[in-house]
Amino acid sequence: MAFSDNTRGALLMSLAMAGFTFNDALTKTLTDDLNVGQIMFVRGVMMTILVFALARRLGGFAPIRTVMQPMVLARVALECAATILFLSALGLLPLSSVSAVLQSMPLVVTVGAALFLREPVGWHRWTAIIIGFGGMLLIIRPGPEGFQPASVLLLICVCCTAGRDLVTKRIGPTVPSVMVTLLTAIAAIVIGAALIVPLGGWRPLTASAVGVLAIAAVLLVVAHQAIVMAMRTAEVSFVAPFRYTSLIWAVAIGIVFFGETINIPTAFGAVIVICSGLYTFYRENKRKNARPISQSSRPGSPL
Repeated sequence: MAFSDNTRGALLMSLAMAGFTFNDALTKTLTDDLNVGQIMFVRGVMMTILVFALARRLGGFAPIRTVMQPMVLARVALECAATILFLSALGLLPLSSVSAVLQSMPLVVTVGAALFLREPVGWHRWTAIIIGFGGMLLIIRPGPEGFQPASVLLLICVCCTAGRDLVTKRIGPTVPSVMVTLLTAIAAIVIGAALIVPLGGWRPLTASAVGVLAIAAVLLVVAHQAIVMAMRTAEVSFVAPFRYTSLIWAVAIGIVFFGETINIPTAFGAVIVICSGLYTFYRENKRKNARPISQSSRPGSPL
């Protein structure tokens, strides 16, 4: 059965979200015992070995000059910044709350696509984006009672991750996806190693911790490869809403394994964010379907 580029992109994005969410859950179990730098370093070493083996098997190696492009380097920098921020927040917030905030990603990506990729966004979608950000405020509750400082780290992480996805769209087709993932893993080793001492030094690794990090590394390799392929295969506005599948996994894992409960403001905020994102997706599809007609009658008509 042949799939369109957008359908393949949607499937790859869904796979990536499952991989990322299970990795998050596994990593969260280690945040009390290992610092962010050590987690990045050990997991990065494991990822590098896995990706290197994958690249050799698939013949995905490319000359270093091909990979060392501004867009690739920018993606790696944004990915590493997002990882540091995310791991710092993950140890302080419930998994379900973290995932709920991350559901704003499609909205941020849409804003970024409009500002930096010049994708047209009409007033309907801008309205949905504003409402969606209102829902995100319900989730983080920036007041004296509900707000947690770690939420700021998570919000900056969302911006970095959205930037990463937009930059990925600009990477040339001559750069193999597996090389992008390999460079990201190597960068995690370097940055993680640099953070170990400032964040408290090396702590002994138990066999169980090594096993958890190994599984997390495999999941990350799959997720990174899938998301790179998704963003390069399909339209950003089409695949972005499929990030919402991560919330299903996060809520289930949080309840079953971490004993978390979903409070009403968080649930309501998540629903608003998701509905806003889905509406922007609907408007984008409607715009594309009506484009030939609008171009012939009212060029440049806003949505």
